[in-house]
Amino acid sequence: MSESGPIRVVMAKPEAGGKGSAAPPTLVEAFTEAGLEVVQAGGDQSPAGLVATVVREGAAVICISSLLGEHEALFGGVLDLLAEHGAGKVTVIGGGIIPTTDITALKERGVAEIFSSGTPPWAAAEWVRDHVRQSSGV
Repeated sequence: MSESGPIRVVMAKPEAGGKGSAAPPTLVEAFTEAGLEVVQAGGDQSPAGLVATVVREGAAVICISSLLGEHEALFGGVLDLLAEHGAGKVTVIGGGIIPTTDITALKERGVAEIFSSGTPPWAAAEWVRDHVRQSSGV
Protein backbone atom coordinates (compact mmCIF):
# COMPACT_ATOMS: atom_id res chain seq x y z
CA MET A 1 0.00 0.00 0.00
CA SER A 2 1.44 3.38 -0.89
CA GLU A 3 1.33 6.66 0.99
CA SER A 4 -0.88 8.08 -1.75
CA GLY A 5 -3.41 5.26 -1.59
CA PRO A 6 -6.69 5.45 0.28
CA ILE A 7 -6.83 5.10 4.04
CA ARG A 8 -7.95 1.54 4.82
CA VAL A 9 -10.60 1.29 7.54
CA VAL A 10 -11.86 -1.93 9.14
CA MET A 11 -15.48 -1.50 10.21
CA ALA A 12 -17.02 -3.62 12.92
CA LYS A 13 -20.42 -3.93 14.56
CA PRO A 14 -19.91 -6.51 17.33
CA GLU A 15 -22.82 -8.37 18.83
CA ALA A 16 -23.12 -10.63 21.84
CA GLY A 17 -20.77 -13.60 22.02
CA GLY A 18 -18.04 -12.12 19.80
CA LYS A 19 -20.11 -12.42 16.65
CA GLY A 20 -20.86 -9.45 14.50
CA SER A 21 -22.75 -8.04 11.58
CA ALA A 22 -21.96 -5.63 8.78
CA ALA A 23 -21.41 -1.98 9.66
CA PRO A 24 -24.36 0.32 8.99
CA PRO A 25 -24.71 0.93 5.23
CA THR A 26 -24.93 4.71 5.68
CA LEU A 27 -21.58 4.70 7.49
CA VAL A 28 -19.93 2.52 4.84
CA GLU A 29 -21.32 4.74 2.08
CA ALA A 30 -20.09 7.94 3.76
CA PHE A 31 -16.59 6.53 4.27
CA THR A 32 -16.43 5.26 0.69
CA GLU A 33 -17.66 8.59 -0.71
CA ALA A 34 -14.93 10.32 1.34
CA GLY A 35 -12.32 8.26 -0.51
CA LEU A 36 -11.64 5.82 2.30
CA GLU A 37 -11.25 2.11 1.64
CA VAL A 38 -13.70 0.14 3.80
CA VAL A 39 -13.10 -3.46 4.87
CA GLN A 40 -15.96 -5.14 6.70
CA ALA A 41 -14.90 -7.20 9.71
CA GLY A 42 -15.87 -10.84 9.39
CA GLY A 43 -18.09 -12.88 11.65
CA ASP A 44 -15.52 -13.11 14.48
CA GLN A 45 -15.74 -9.67 16.02
CA SER A 46 -14.14 -10.51 19.33
CA PRO A 47 -11.16 -8.27 20.12
CA ALA A 48 -8.82 -11.02 18.82
CA GLY A 49 -10.82 -11.44 15.62
CA LEU A 50 -10.92 -7.71 14.99
CA VAL A 51 -7.19 -7.27 15.52
CA ALA A 52 -6.49 -10.25 13.23
CA THR A 53 -8.55 -8.53 10.52
CA VAL A 54 -6.75 -5.20 11.03
CA VAL A 55 -3.34 -6.86 10.80
CA ARG A 56 -4.27 -9.06 7.82
CA GLU A 57 -5.73 -6.10 5.91
CA GLY A 58 -2.95 -3.65 6.82
CA ALA A 59 -5.57 -1.17 8.00
CA ALA A 60 -4.72 2.24 9.41
CA VAL A 61 -8.04 2.58 11.27
CA ILE A 62 -10.58 0.40 13.03
CA CYS A 63 -14.06 1.84 13.46
CA ILE A 64 -16.20 0.01 16.03
CA SER A 65 -19.93 0.57 16.35
CA SER A 66 -20.67 -0.36 19.96
CA LEU A 67 -24.23 -0.91 21.10
CA LEU A 68 -23.55 -3.67 23.62
CA GLY A 69 -22.73 -1.76 26.78
CA GLU A 70 -19.45 -3.70 26.90
CA HIS A 71 -17.48 -0.97 25.17
CA GLU A 72 -14.77 -0.66 27.84
CA ALA A 73 -13.79 -4.34 27.55
CA LEU A 74 -14.16 -4.34 23.76
CA PHE A 75 -12.10 -1.22 23.07
CA GLY A 76 -9.60 -2.07 25.81
CA GLY A 77 -9.11 -5.57 24.41
CA VAL A 78 -8.61 -4.22 20.89
CA LEU A 79 -6.07 -1.63 22.10
CA ASP A 80 -4.13 -4.21 24.13
CA LEU A 81 -4.02 -6.73 21.28
CA LEU A 82 -3.02 -4.11 18.71
CA ALA A 83 -0.05 -3.22 20.92
CA GLU A 84 0.85 -6.91 21.37
CA HIS A 85 0.82 -7.39 17.58
CA GLY A 86 3.01 -4.34 16.93
CA ALA A 87 0.06 -2.44 15.48
CA GLY A 88 -0.25 0.21 18.18
CA LYS A 89 -0.22 2.96 15.55
CA VAL A 90 -3.62 1.86 14.22
CA THR A 91 -6.18 4.56 14.97
CA VAL A 92 -9.11 3.23 16.99
CA ILE A 93 -12.41 5.10 16.69
CA GLY A 94 -15.96 4.21 17.52
CA GLY A 95 -19.49 5.26 18.05
CA GLY A 96 -22.83 4.08 19.25
CA ILE A 97 -24.53 4.23 22.60
CA ILE A 98 -21.71 5.16 24.95
CA PRO A 99 -22.22 7.36 28.05
CA THR A 100 -20.25 10.61 28.13
CA THR A 101 -18.30 9.56 31.23
CA ASP A 102 -17.23 6.37 29.45
CA ILE A 103 -16.14 8.37 26.39
CA THR A 104 -13.66 10.28 28.53
CA ALA A 105 -12.27 7.04 29.97
CA LEU A 106 -11.99 5.44 26.51
CA LYS A 107 -10.08 8.44 25.16
CA GLU A 108 -7.74 8.37 28.15
CA ARG A 109 -7.18 4.67 27.40
CA GLY A 110 -6.15 5.42 23.79
CA VAL A 111 -9.28 5.54 21.65
CA ALA A 112 -8.74 8.45 19.25
CA GLU A 113 -12.37 9.53 18.88
CA ILE A 114 -15.87 8.46 19.86
CA PHE A 115 -18.79 9.74 17.81
CA SER A 116 -22.16 10.03 19.51
CA SER A 117 -25.18 8.34 17.99
CA GLY A 118 -26.30 11.67 16.51
CA THR A 119 -23.10 12.28 14.54
CA PRO A 120 -23.71 12.31 10.79
CA PRO A 121 -21.73 9.53 9.05
CA TRP A 122 -20.01 12.04 6.76
CA ALA A 123 -18.61 13.87 9.81
CA ALA A 124 -16.92 10.68 11.05
CA ALA A 125 -15.52 10.04 7.58
CA GLU A 126 -14.16 13.60 7.38
CA TRP A 127 -12.56 13.20 10.81
CA VAL A 128 -10.70 10.12 9.58
CA ARG A 129 -9.62 11.87 6.39
CA ASP A 130 -8.39 14.88 8.39
CA HIS A 131 -6.68 13.04 11.26
CA VAL A 132 -5.29 9.81 9.90
CA ARG A 133 -2.35 9.48 7.54
CA GLN A 134 -2.32 6.57 5.17
CA SER A 135 -0.07 3.82 6.46
CA SER A 136 0.08 0.09 6.62
CA GLY A 137 -1.15 0.34 10.20
CA VAL A 138 1.11 -2.45 11.37
